[in-house]
Parts: sequence; structure tokens; C-alpha cells
Amino acid sequence: MATLIKERRIVDEPSPPPDLVVLQPTDDPAVLAGRLGGPGAQIRAVAVNFPKYADGRGYSIARLLRERYGYTGELRAVGEVARDHLHAMAQCGFDAFQLRAGEDAQAALAAFGDFSESYQATAARPQPLFRRRA
Repeated sequence: MATLIKERRIVDEPSPPPDLVVLQPTDDPAVLAGRLGGPGAQIRAVAVNFPKYADGRGYSIARLLRERYGYTGELRAVGEVARDHLHAMAQCGFDAFQLRAGEDAQAALAAFGDFSESYQATAARPQPLFRRRA
């Protein structure tokens, strides 16, 4: 069983939620647009697969879901998810991370403290640093 980090804690999830929708890097998140957000939202959890360590298309999918489509539910990174990418994934809007096999969960949690600030605007912090300091 893979290790899952949610809300910056290690959690035990025996099986994924039944309503979890999985997007591949080649999928267009626009197909989910009508079923995301709002009081009658049909989709409460979306997983974005990272099939290769160096495949960054999932970052764009996450930002589109959060910023363009207003998705506020769980956004989970799955596949080749490693400690080195967690901070950047969180900045793009991911809030749950299913670590790949062999990753040290405690070390992965430390990744969220690697950087104290982000200069650029992100899904997590929409204003760039110079605007936050003004």
C-alpha cells in the first residue's frame, strides 16, 4: 500500500474513495468542468497521475482545475510522486499526495518546509511576493 499525505499528515487509507476521478496527463480537465465546484458538485476527489518522474503536465492540470474551473475538492497527486516535487505540487493546488513506493514519508513531510516563500503567484498564493509585501 502506498503512503498518503493529506493536510500535511500521513494518513492510513485502506482504499481510495469510490468517487475518485483519475486524470492522465493527456486528459483535458475541461471535460470535468460542469461537475466541479458549487453546492451540487458531483466530483469531490480528483487524482492526477504522474506516470514518469519528469512528466510535469499534471502541474498544469492542477492549476487549471483550481484556477480556471474553481475546483475546491481534494486534488491528489498519484504515480511517480516523490519528496522533491511535493512543495511545487502544493503550490499548484494539490492537497493530497500518494507517495511512490520506497519514499520515506517523514522525509516527504519535511519537503513542505523547504522554502519559506514563493516569488511567483501560485494556486496556493495567488499574489506574487512583491504584491504581498506592498
